[in-house]
Amino acid sequence: MGQTQPGRMSSSDSAVDVGSTICGSESSFTGCEKHGYDLTLTDKVIAATGPNAHPRLAQIMPSLVRHLHDFAREVSLTVDDWNAAVDLLNACGKMSDNKRNEIQLLCDILGLETLVDEITANIVASASATGSATPSAILGPFYRDDAPLLPNGSSIVRNLSPSVSWYENAIADSAFITGRVLSSASPPTPIRNAIVDVWHSAPNGLYEQQDPEQPDMNLRGRFKTDEEGKFAFYCLRPVAYPIPDDGPAGQFLAMLDRHPYRPGHIHFLVSAPEHRTLTTQIFDDRDEYIAKDSVFAVKDELIVNFVPREGDEKAKWFLEYDFVLDTVA
Repeated sequence: MGQTQPGRMSSSDSAVDVGSTICGSESSFTGCEKHGYDLTLTDKVIAATGPNAHPRLAQIMPSLVRHLHDFAREVSLTVDDWNAAVDLLNACGKMSDNKRNEIQLLCDILGLETLVDEITANIVASASATGSATPSAILGPFYRDDAPLLPNGSSIVRNLSPSVSWYENAIADSAFITGRVLSSASPPTPIRNAIVDVWHSAPNGLYEQQDPEQPDMNLRGRFKTDEEGKFAFYCLRPVAYPIPDDGPAGQFLAMLDRHPYRPGHIHFLVSAPEHRTLTTQIFDDRDEYIAKDSVFAVKDELIVNFVPREGDEKAKWFLEYDFVLDTVA
């Protein structure tokens, strides 16, 4: 996106007077007519949808087309701009695989995934009898299916030794996390055999699929709750890290002159039969980026405080945290 392809104007070659072509205000119709825009085009595109269209698409596409067309008119979107956007999306698609989702990362940068998460959470909460479920947060681009199912009390830190470059950091931030998975029914009841899927980055700020020095599935694991709904595992306190700049999403962020950092966080995907699956994150309160997350995912209810752990040679820090799941009607 940063390079102009042959035959295309660069953004520096043409200046556009955006203010004179706004097509979303009270004067939009006059402004669009003045510049010769075909104002019937939008209606033609919407009307082209057939009677057997997918119901949800038939519902949302008219609004999408109108907003998209109005945006293009408002900013006087040029062929150069459009080609750059297509190149960005194509580059994101080419970089995405089952280990990294670059388009999802782009959505995170734009705050879209956080907004969609909020909308969905509000819909679920309005249908919930209690509204007491743990708040959700975005999935993020580095989730992987089929993390190993581990016994409660085991560690998701794999092959840690003094030869690892971040060994000392890992020892200093070694942590033990435990808690329960509860149903939002009143009163809250423990959920047996719920699955707690957890993953986080290493002290160098990289997830295992980004780092060839880390073993496969490092800092990932799934745990099944016991009779009392309890889970427990060893991990590391999370650290802040920058959104990767080796791909188009990170380059796009730099073009916006925005900082790339996410506060230290741990991802969770918690599921149980007859309950809504919870996708969320917890955020370490020591982190300076809590108030300025580059993907806008922090919620006050998800900020946690690790405390020193005594009498455990495998962990210097401790956290107890319960997850509450909504029941499915």
